[in-house]
Amino acid sequence: MKKKPVSNHYIEAAIRGAVAQGVSVEQLLAQAEIPLQAYRQAQERICEEQLAGLIKAVWRETGDEFMGLTASPCKNGVFALMAESVLHTRTLGGMLQQSARFYSCVHSDLDLALTQRDDLADFKLTLKTKDLDTDHFFQEFLLLMWQRFSCWLVNEQLAFQSTYFNYPQPSHVAEYPPMFPGALVFNSTASGFTLPARLLAAPIVRKPHELAGFLRSSPLEVLRRVGQDTSIATRVKRHLVQCGVAQLPTLESVAQSLNMTSRTLRRKLKEEDVSFQRLKDQLRQDTAIRLLLDESLSIADISLLTGFTEQAAFCRAFKSWTGVPPSSYHTAQTR
Repeated sequence: MKKKPVSNHYIEAAIRGAVAQGVSVEQLLAQAEIPLQAYRQAQERICEEQLAGLIKAVWRETGDEFMGLTASPCKNGVFALMAESVLHTRTLGGMLQQSARFYSCVHSDLDLALTQRDDLADFKLTLKTKDLDTDHFFQEFLLLMWQRFSCWLVNEQLAFQSTYFNYPQPSHVAEYPPMFPGALVFNSTASGFTLPARLLAAPIVRKPHELAGFLRSSPLEVLRRVGQDTSIATRVKRHLVQCGVAQLPTLESVAQSLNMTSRTLRRKLKEEDVSFQRLKDQLRQDTAIRLLLDESLSIADISLLTGFTEQAAFCRAFKSWTGVPPSSYHTAQTR
């Protein structure tokens, strides 16, 4: 039997704006292949594919990407246009900044802003007429969209430290942890999410033909729940990413953070057919390859950013990872 992880709450929340405009509930449910019973009975749940289909039905019937939940509509296709415009930015920070500027120009009801404080970055989202979004569905969807789109653009599960909301903890709060990684903060002065500022330098690696696929599969790709991968290797990788590749921690310090001995950590990693050194090398390799695509960085810069004190040591390591020196790899990738 197919798992149905999405609460019944989201059916009414998704269609509220369309129904207020006179669109039939039955018509919307039929397009999304959701039984009327699932709408009427609070204990029923639906699958992510059905919720994605329901959002698409609302988009079609209202002609509004904001689903009738703002004071003025946003034409279908605006997000795709924004996505095309930011694909040419070099870094995650550039994308977030450009997307904020884009929406400030095309829609008066949505205010986005990227700010930095010390070693943290905040992407803030404000609905100027939030009273129409009574279920907070649209705010949830926008936060999910920017988080998932950010991860997709850099091809990495980013370490979001927190997601915050400018409203009290809702009755459906149990739905939040699988959607939003990191801490959840309610009654904040704004809605948005926080991530380490160093991640703003993560390079955009996706290509135009890949974007077309992402847009075709949306909003399903946005709605998919974050996987609950509890493997030791995944937990170690997350810790390494949070520490930063330039100053990777020792196995002993990682073991301590996971509340186990270094011997136990080695054993558990071996059981998963991986080693601590291999995880560090893979993170350095992935980071080095992404940085090589940024033409403004020299090989000397990249060697320092990936934790090597000597450029020659970095070049030897890179060749052992890829079979070619970094200069040759860069030339091949940018032809």
